[in-house]
Amino acid sequence: MRFLHTADWHLGMTRRFLGPEAQARFADDRIQAVRRMAALAADEGCAFVVACGDLFDSNHVDRRAVARALDALGAFEVPVYLLPGNHDPLDAASVYRTHLFRDRCPPHVTVIADSTPISVAPGVQLLGAPWHTRRPGRDLAAEALQGLAPDPGVLRVLAAHGAVDALSPDPTDPSLIRLDPMRHALFSGAIAYAALGDRHSAGEVAGEPRIRYPGAPVATGHDQVNPGTALVVDVDASGTSVAEHRVGGWEFRRIEARLGGIDDVERLDAELESVPDKARSVVRLALVGTLSVAEDARLQEVLRHHGDVLAGLTVSE
Repeated sequence: MRFLHTADWHLGMTRRFLGPEAQARFADDRIQAVRRMAALAADEGCAFVVACGDLFDSNHVDRRAVARALDALGAFEVPVYLLPGNHDPLDAASVYRTHLFRDRCPPHVTVIADSTPISVAPGVQLLGAPWHTRRPGRDLAAEALQGLAPDPGVLRVLAAHGAVDALSPDPTDPSLIRLDPMRHALFSGAIAYAALGDRHSAGEVAGEPRIRYPGAPVATGHDQVNPGTALVVDVDASGTSVAEHRVGGWEFRRIEARLGGIDDVERLDAELESVPDKARSVVRLALVGTLSVAEDARLQEVLRHHGDVLAGLTVSE
């Protein structure tokens, strides 16, 4: 059984460091990433798609963002299951409850409303842990897994959203996903794979390849590791394999430079010039050093030029 695992689309997101033109490109590329995932699911023969939370940046994104999202979801040829997360919880004001979403939602798209197992293929179930509030105050994944026993005739996939306790800087957060209940469910055979969302960096959790974050399909910040991916997951009774596929093209890059003369300024110019796909690259510069008046004038010229070409350029000194 093969499926596509994705999360954290954050449709409708705005970034303060992007100008109007770059922001429009950023928004459009997020929609195009959804379409690329639809093509990927078809090309790879996926039976279904699970999107694990924060598909919208908030429950208050504008109407156009919702309409474009629904149009892009129409490109999928297989069932798509959307899990509400902390940015788009299934509360009274949820984007998933709006007339626009309900009226235009494609018939193959399902919003996971509770933890009732969903039959997604013969012998395969999807077990969701949706958010109904931004602050649930409990481990929703552990709650969904509670009392779940192995079934020799069924493979189950857990779909959850949130930070795992093993990776969180705040161990006191009551909504953290605890690693131990997921591991127990995996080792007992109650579930075969834990599909997570929340971290915008792609990767497995605590060395367990069956617990994964796919990362954001389009990068959103400088602190992310390996964003811009979606996961094609193969699960059967003998094990699980996961393949990362690139679906997003934006890059957030840090450059540190010590400036002590004109040669350093020219090297910085050359490094900025070498950034690929500048229209989709956001660069944060950390500059230290001392320059003469003339050298600083040249630096400002370099920064103005690349600021006009790059999607975003910020400087800290």
